[in-house]
Amino acid sequence: MLDADLLRQLHQECEGYAQRMTEKLREEHGITVKYSTLTRHLRDLGITGPSPARCQKVPDEPGAEMQHDTSPFTVLVGTQRLRLQASLLYLRYSKRRYLQFYPLFDRFHLKCFLHLALMHWGYAPLVCVIDNTNLARWRGLGANAVMVPEMEVFARGYGFKFLCHAPKHSDRKAGEERSFLTVETNFIPGRTFTSLEDLNHQALAWSTVRMEQRPQGKAGLIPAQAFEYERQFLTPLPRHLPAPYQLLDRSIDEYGFVAVDGNYYEVPGTGRGQVQVLRYLRHVVLCQDRRSVIQYALPPWGVKNQIVRAPGQPARYRPRHLHLSSHEEEKRLRALAPEVAAYVDFILGTPGLLRHQFLRRLWARHQRWGSALFRRTVERAHRYHITSLETLERIARLLLDDPALPEPLVDPELERRPAYQEGSLTDTPDLSRYDD
Repeated sequence: MLDADLLRQLHQECEGYAQRMTEKLREEHGITVKYSTLTRHLRDLGITGPSPARCQKVPDEPGAEMQHDTSPFTVLVGTQRLRLQASLLYLRYSKRRYLQFYPLFDRFHLKCFLHLALMHWGYAPLVCVIDNTNLARWRGLGANAVMVPEMEVFARGYGFKFLCHAPKHSDRKAGEERSFLTVETNFIPGRTFTSLEDLNHQALAWSTVRMEQRPQGKAGLIPAQAFEYERQFLTPLPRHLPAPYQLLDRSIDEYGFVAVDGNYYEVPGTGRGQVQVLRYLRHVVLCQDRRSVIQYALPPWGVKNQIVRAPGQPARYRPRHLHLSSHEEEKRLRALAPEVAAYVDFILGTPGLLRHQFLRRLWARHQRWGSALFRRTVERAHRYHITSLETLERIARLLLDDPALPEPLVDPELERRPAYQEGSLTDTPDLSRYDD
């Protein structure tokens, strides 16, 4: 058995380097010990760090706690495989669950999710056990964690507080971790989802209807029945608790629109000025002078660059920063001739080119030039890989001046010139490293 005092002395002399400690033990003290054996003794004695503590078993108490966590899932939604974050809330005693999926999960979405889950249950326990996530934790780890003031105030409004478990002690919320395995093996397989909204609709029905009637564990506990007993230990929530929202300041453009999340919403009236946007999880509210002006439902996830007009208002101008698509121009260009369709494919495959703008301007030139001249111009431009609209203009003018435009002259003696031959020579690459 190695002497503990000797190991502490050598650890200090060698500045914590165990490899040097093995040398000094062998050379100065005549003790031969393997490196792995030495490091194990250092850990057992608490010299290189505190010994891992045993987990404390917390009993299941009604109304005591709920557990929250997120886990990444790749789910086939429609024809796309989406990388989503599954957010799940687990009521420990009665084993009730609430499941939803999000493409993005930040602090705002955490508050929205907890609001939906707790308002669905109508009750809240005293503690919400989480890992050491930065969504709710400000600094510190485990029992020493300090919560973000914003999240601490939010939790207080629902009658609970956040509690971070010790680092690497994820089994402190084993029911939550086991629930994600059930999601992977029971919810996702054998189901089809047409959209993200359909996925969350099915996830809600699975977690709050099917799983509440399914026996849990060896005792065969039914969550819906256990909740009826646990209800008396939980904090009842008033039904008027407001949903979380983000406050956004926007300026009305000259055409009467404001932009939120890549879409454009019309503001009723004729004036300009500032608008306060209350961005909820599924809708937005536009306010001016602390008055609600209009409310819009948010479009489905993934829909961008859409104009949402106020009901009953006549159609006016388009928003200033609306990104125009070129799908219609592309379809019409492809229908002109095979050589035009080949040039469109070439343009779409050219990196660094403003493709939508190029296709719109290309279609405008077709309307000016006519089909015959346009087709000949595009065919020649494709042959020489031309991506400049100005060059296309010059080609069209040359074709108008001389319909039988000759091919560019190339000197047949070019390759025999000394300058060409000297420039074509390069050092022979060394490929010996590939001989093996």
